[in-house]
Amino acid sequence: MIKEKQAAIAAIEKMREMITDAADHIWEFAELSLMEEKSARFYCELLKREGFQVEEGICGIKTAFSASFGSGRPVIGLLAEYDALSGLSQKAGSLVREERIPGGTGHGCGHNLLGAGVLAAALGVKAYLTESGRQGTVVLYGCPGEEGGAAKAFMARDGLWKTLDGALTWHPEDVNEVCTGSSNSCIQVQYKFTGVASHAAGAPEKGRSALDAVELMNIGVQFLREHMSDKARVHYAITDGGGCSPNVVQPRASVLYMVRSNHVAEAVELQKRVDRIAQGAAMMTDTTFERQFIDGLADTISNHVLEQVLYDNFKELGVPSYTSEEHHFADALAETYPGSNEIPGIAAKYDKEAKEQIKALREKAGHAMNEFLAPLYKGEAFQAGSTDVGDVSWLTPTAQIHVASWPNGCPGHSWQNVSCDGTEIGHKAAVHAGKVLAAAVIDLLEKPEILKEARKEFERYTKEGYVCPIPKDAVPVVPE
Repeated sequence: MIKEKQAAIAAIEKMREMITDAADHIWEFAELSLMEEKSARFYCELLKREGFQVEEGICGIKTAFSASFGSGRPVIGLLAEYDALSGLSQKAGSLVREERIPGGTGHGCGHNLLGAGVLAAALGVKAYLTESGRQGTVVLYGCPGEEGGAAKAFMARDGLWKTLDGALTWHPEDVNEVCTGSSNSCIQVQYKFTGVASHAAGAPEKGRSALDAVELMNIGVQFLREHMSDKARVHYAITDGGGCSPNVVQPRASVLYMVRSNHVAEAVELQKRVDRIAQGAAMMTDTTFERQFIDGLADTISNHVLEQVLYDNFKELGVPSYTSEEHHFADALAETYPGSNEIPGIAAKYDKEAKEQIKALREKAGHAMNEFLAPLYKGEAFQAGSTDVGDVSWLTPTAQIHVASWPNGCPGHSWQNVSCDGTEIGHKAAVHAGKVLAAAVIDLLEKPEILKEARKEFERYTKEGYVCPIPKDAVPVVPE
């Protein structure tokens, strides 16, 4: 490892307590999407103290921010998240479901670790830029609302990511790996129907049922399924049935729709068809409706050049190691959910040969924590989930890693995740992720030819152009 990287890694290790303290503070705050005021303020104040130029409320989003250090190009973005999930309050380090705050929130997706790891990376790159005197800029972006807010997509609509030469990030997972492959794009829209209340027996002819409109819309979408791509998905939830009395014609009802496709342009077109079905349902029932856009995000575009850089550094730095007590805790936590012996969930998208390699590594590990680095996968891969990192990847070369932060097979958005996120296992993941990201950024600053190759690959895969799923007049919506 070159001395510049060694110095950056040493700087991160020196600031380990600051980084883990940040992870714990965000874990305690556990704020929901687009409501992360304490979390954003904490990061902004810390980054100002560390000499970063901080801009708050970027792109019109109150809890979004940027923090830059250095000058000139290349400009590398690091993407941080810090929103939590509802109903997942949980005591740290517990092996049973044990709420910390009754009915409260919790970091079931590990975003307290995600933000802290990106902070670590930014601090490491700052140390490198300061020591080397090299030209270049690192920008930590505070990206709120990943869980149902899609802030990165709103930022993409405003062209923010076009200013970067590249972007890197990470996410907690049950395995150490460099991510690759595409994901689903996703658009969420709420349809609120309004009718006329009336006595269902005495004067049914005077009523106009909003619930009928919702049901007819759902039926219309069921028939649509035959005529859409087999790669598309449409989900829905009736969020308001209009009341609990069958003897009243329901004057209100609403339904939330989620339209998915593995290509954002297709999702946008499919969403238009769902909109027309809503219009038809309103016409058939003589009701009206309000269409409320919630969020939208694009599929991800892989960049194998950047993925190779991340893998090389991950391989050189190794993976987190654990004490016997930590192994014991992880093994016991794995007993609380099914599937702990299966292949890591994210790796299930790879081909048979890669799966067999990972399976062998898992068996060799001997414990629930996946204490190994998965081989770099270079084939075509697809993950059915969605992330607004996809919108970044359409506007600048982007890549990310996963670092094991909880035991193998741990369910996403679970109390087990929250419990693990507040332990030293989670701390180790955040610090290690920061080291890998920082080392990769240093490679990009030291070897500009890598960014040129990454840009060529990016332009090849995005030549059809980015179709933004966010309407021009849409604003981020705080979840109800």
